[in-house]
This record gives sequence, C-alpha cells and structure tokens, in this order.
Amino acid sequence: MRIELYKNPASAPSGNPAESFSPYMDTFLIGGACTPLGLVVILPGGGYSHRAYHEGDPIARRFNELGFHAVTVQYRVKPYNYPAGLNDVARAIRIIRANAAAWKVDPDKIAVCGFSAGGHLAGTAGLYYQDALHKEGDKADEFSARPDAMLLCYPVIAATEEFSHRGSAINLLGSNAALSEKAKMDLHKAITPDTPPAFVWHTATDQVVPVANALAFANAMWANDKICELHIFPQGPHGRGLGLGCHALSQWTALAANFLSGTLDFPRGVI
Repeated sequence: MRIELYKNPASAPSGNPAESFSPYMDTFLIGGACTPLGLVVILPGGGYSHRAYHEGDPIARRFNELGFHAVTVQYRVKPYNYPAGLNDVARAIRIIRANAAAWKVDPDKIAVCGFSAGGHLAGTAGLYYQDALHKEGDKADEFSARPDAMLLCYPVIAATEEFSHRGSAINLLGSNAALSEKAKMDLHKAITPDTPPAFVWHTATDQVVPVANALAFANAMWANDKICELHIFPQGPHGRGLGLGCHALSQWTALAANFLSGTLDFPRGVI
C-alpha cells in the first residue's frame, strides 16, 4: 500500500518549495498477524542526492521474513535541504502510530533503519525528532515522531570531522551552510539521555564512508551509557545492502532482528 505523506506537498516544509517531489511510503505488513508486531522504517541511502532501490524494498521484504512489519520511506533529497527529510520520516512514524491498531503494529516498538546517508537520516530522526514541527491537521499529528530504536548501516555520522562524507553534508545543508549548521549534523556529538538504542554495522574496508563514522557513534553512545550494539566486518565495499553474495555481511539482518527482539523486546512473528 502506497501512502502519500502530505495532503499538499507544496505546503510541507521543504527547503526548496519550487520542487514538486511528493514524498511517500510503501507498507510491507505481515498479513494475518494475531498480535501487534514491531515495525522497521527503511530509509535508503544515496548521499542525500537520490534513494538507492536495493536499500529500500528488498530490505523491507527481508524484515518481513524475519517477523517484522516494515515500510520504506521515499524522503526528499537534494535540492531539498534539512529538515525536509527529517520531516518526512517524522510524518511517516506519526502515520504508522495513528494506524497501529488497524495494522497490528506495536506503537512502542518502531525502529528506523538507514543506509549510508539514510543511516545519517535515521540517526537524525532519533536525535532530532523534536525538530520536526510540521503539522498536517489530522489524527497523526497527535502522535510522537520518536523512533524506539535505530539500525544504522554503514552510516554517515559526521559533517565536520576528517572522516565525514563531504558530499552528503553539502547535499543535506547546501554549499553555503554555516559551521554551526554543519556541527549540528555531527550525530556522535548530539547524544542525550533521550537517544534511542542503536544497532550499528560497517565494514573496515569501506572506502566511501570510513568506518570511523560507526566507531565514533558507538563510542559516544557507550560514553553516554546508551545501548549500542556494534558490528565491524573485516571486508566489504560500501553500499552492499543485504550483503548478498557475501556470507559474512549477509548475517547483519539476523543480527539486527535479534537485537530488536532479544535486547529491546520488539515482538516479531513466527519465522
């Protein structure tokens, strides 16, 4: 089922109202669920310039196989700037919670799962959800946009560090962003007591988004006494999605599912 996120996209906060992309989400709900299940919100990567298909719907179907509902969110990217994408994810989470009873979703067990720049957006949704102030004037406005967990897959974490992915920062904020705007996007420096638990994975040989991003975020989570599970695989290029064709990397979905259900008590269907 495809759901447009806004009734009037032109009036939604965008950072570039001249553009006409209408963000939406596709639902992947497990049919016949007898009790509410956890749900994973999938955010494809693409450097905030596009959204990679292989990090979207195929990931949602895999989480269905693992016993979780899922949705993929096609959020706004360049030429839209922050907080357009954040507003899109927040709106999706509110819609999910508004429909939780009908969809058999546990409204207190919703995770965001992002890849590369989508991982940065997932982290932003966990850290800055309160900045998503746009209201549509419907039932969904009444619900929180805070995710209950973050699954960060070879994520972009920083915007000002030596290990930052510069292209993602420029696409997200524009080429003339002030240093203070960039510094806010250093997610490892923004962790608070309200930050949701995180599962993070990366490869040590990633030549596009250095593994230092994942390490910085995990270390900051632990320094702030927050739950964080980290997996660093010794080999693998950037952007592998499900990790098909590589036995080691392909384990990450099962590891993430066990983190959700075992560590965080996300209810899952029988697999």
